[in-house]
Amino acid sequence: MNQRTLRVLEYEKIIVMLKELCQSVLGAHLAENLQPYNQLSQISEAQNETAEAEALILHKGAFQLDGLSDVSFLIKKADVGSVLDPAQLLTIKRQLTIARRAKSHMTTYEKKNDSTLLKYTAEQIESVKALEDRIETCIVSDTEVSDNASTALRQIRRQIQQKNDAVKTKLNQMIQSVKMQKYLQESLVTIRQGRYVIPVRHEYKSMVPGLVHDQSSSGATLFVEPMAIVELNNQLKELKLKEELEVERILMELTAEITVYSNTILINQQKMQLLDFYMAKGKLSIEMKGIAPELSQKQEISLKNARHPLINASEVVPITLELGIRFKALVITGPNTGGKTVTLKTAGLFVLMAQSGLHVPADYGTRIGIFDQVFADIGDEQSIEQSLSTFSSHMTNIVNILNTYTEKSLVLLDELGAGTDPDEGAALAMAIIDQLIKNHTCVIATTHYSELKQFALMNEAVENACVEFDVATLSPTYRLLIGVPGKSNAFEISHKLGIFSEIIDEAKEFLTKESMAFEDVLQTIEKNRRTIEEELSQTNQMKRRAEQIENDVLDKQQKLEEQRNKIISDAKKEAQQILRNTKAEMDEILKEIKNIQKESTLKDTNKETEKLKNRLRNQSDLVEDEEVLINIKAQHQQQEESLKPGDEVKIPSLNQSGTIVSIDQNGQSAQVQIGMMKMTLPASGLVKDNRQQKQVQKGLQKMIQNKAETSKSEVDVRGTDLEEAMYLIDKYLDDAYLSGREQVTIIHGIGTGILKRGIQGMLKKNRLVTKFRDGQYGEGGAGVTVATLRKS
Repeated sequence: MNQRTLRVLEYEKIIVMLKELCQSVLGAHLAENLQPYNQLSQISEAQNETAEAEALILHKGAFQLDGLSDVSFLIKKADVGSVLDPAQLLTIKRQLTIARRAKSHMTTYEKKNDSTLLKYTAEQIESVKALEDRIETCIVSDTEVSDNASTALRQIRRQIQQKNDAVKTKLNQMIQSVKMQKYLQESLVTIRQGRYVIPVRHEYKSMVPGLVHDQSSSGATLFVEPMAIVELNNQLKELKLKEELEVERILMELTAEITVYSNTILINQQKMQLLDFYMAKGKLSIEMKGIAPELSQKQEISLKNARHPLINASEVVPITLELGIRFKALVITGPNTGGKTVTLKTAGLFVLMAQSGLHVPADYGTRIGIFDQVFADIGDEQSIEQSLSTFSSHMTNIVNILNTYTEKSLVLLDELGAGTDPDEGAALAMAIIDQLIKNHTCVIATTHYSELKQFALMNEAVENACVEFDVATLSPTYRLLIGVPGKSNAFEISHKLGIFSEIIDEAKEFLTKESMAFEDVLQTIEKNRRTIEEELSQTNQMKRRAEQIENDVLDKQQKLEEQRNKIISDAKKEAQQILRNTKAEMDEILKEIKNIQKESTLKDTNKETEKLKNRLRNQSDLVEDEEVLINIKAQHQQQEESLKPGDEVKIPSLNQSGTIVSIDQNGQSAQVQIGMMKMTLPASGLVKDNRQQKQVQKGLQKMIQNKAETSKSEVDVRGTDLEEAMYLIDKYLDDAYLSGREQVTIIHGIGTGILKRGIQGMLKKNRLVTKFRDGQYGEGGAGVTVATLRKS
């Protein structure tokens, strides 16, 4: 690819961005040398690498390759027989660890079938866990070999420690003796030339026999190794020499093991270098919000909302552009700083990026063909080299392009024909474009010449385009409009900036009638285009809004219908099952009650009956908790308000009938008499039996009259246990309530007080009792409890 073009289109800045995303110098090296490919197969493979890396990062995260380095020189050093030091061995070990983790990362990736290239690369990495563990066991740090490296090394170091302790003990005894202290400069033990010594004053040198190894800078202190420890120091020195030899042997052994796997380590490094490079491409795509462009063997470009990657994402204006499909050349006109050059650079840079295997920041549907060369002559390069701003330098570059281009090239020309006589420049520009399109070469050119606009209108292979300019604000919108030639807007801009109207009018007189007419046509076209565009935008917006509303309504209806059907179906199934279970349980309970009545005493009967009543209540609560009576609640909602004590009701959930004894204050539940049992049931599960209501009313009145005649004002439970007493009192309270009594007396006696406390605890929970108290003098005192019943 033309190197000048890469520089002009700022391809190198994209490469810098790619390098910064690499985790290693190895990956950055591949990024630095990345060049656009010319073969479709190579480009497709490179694009697939980027797409797979992007998918892997988004779904599982990138390979962790931090610490990856070039170890080829270490492998070469080991292969020639040199011994690697601990730091170098740790570098090899780190490389092995990174390789193993990278392979494992890809192995556990769920979308393996979508990542064939990455999978193939990772599979070629060979894990050498044994060598990795061996180095980790033997090497502690960059300078130290572990005691666990060998049994011999462990023993030698243990002996060294023992000798050190013996020497220190001996010297400590010497320096702590009263006789020796007056000869010492300080009472301490130090090391000189690898041997333990003590600081002796110079004037007492003869008093401490030994070997002098060093002296202080002033000469007042001599560092003497006493003769008493010379032999110990000699033994210590020998052990340290043995230690060095054993460490050297271990390092040689590890180096030899590395040479066995040298080829594997180098291949792993190469594959991890590729993976690092792939991950950088994937990260760049994510950062740019890029997509994989559709590739075409033809020389064509179709950009959908393309965003220049080097312009801030919050400021860049997307462009939509096509070339090589309906026309071979695109002539872009418009005012300066309007975005013409940015459009040129965007198109050229996208081609370079796509052919390099990089994703481009655009919308899906973007298609880019394969070009053998991209040539660019862009005028703003004068900011780099001033000499290129002249007409001659431009022409020199264009001559090089005309001598090199082929029908498969892309040519980008900025301000073609500028810098010379306008008429001659325009004619030359038209001739150059005509020459290029005759050879079927794709061209994008920017210009201010009206002649080129007319040339594009008359030539089928050439299309006009312009960058939009808002005259009202004197600022460009940077939007590219295909098929519309642009106005220079020189008169409008000058007038807005303060040029007198007389001067503007006089300037217009200098223009030819043809030029004026052409500009008027352009102005009319631009005005009509804006009107149509606004109306089309409003229409599309209203259409999208209507479609969205319709889709939302349909979705809600469908979801509600599905939810309704599911709730009803589930409720019916669960209700049927619960009702079946409840009916079977009730049948069993009633059967057991009958058997108990036949076979047991009253006390036992009361106990068993109370247990069965609890089981029956549990079945009723189950029906309520599961909320399977949805339809029943809806059907009888109006009847709930009219239920009152004495009503005959049906209990569909239990397939039974009964009479309401009482209703709680909020009307949510009612106590119902079913045969000889009373149950508390939800009011929503009761259905008034209207057919028998009159008969029930008469029967109820009769029952109340009988209760009133037979009911007593007191009940005596003395001699019973608590459970039996509670059963008798519960039945007595029902009878007293139905007979209309407002106050009753319960005789329980004094005794131990257990019966009294149990009865009063029961009265607290009974819904018929509003309050209770101990008996007063004359009523029975502490041996009775007086309860007040709520009015019926």
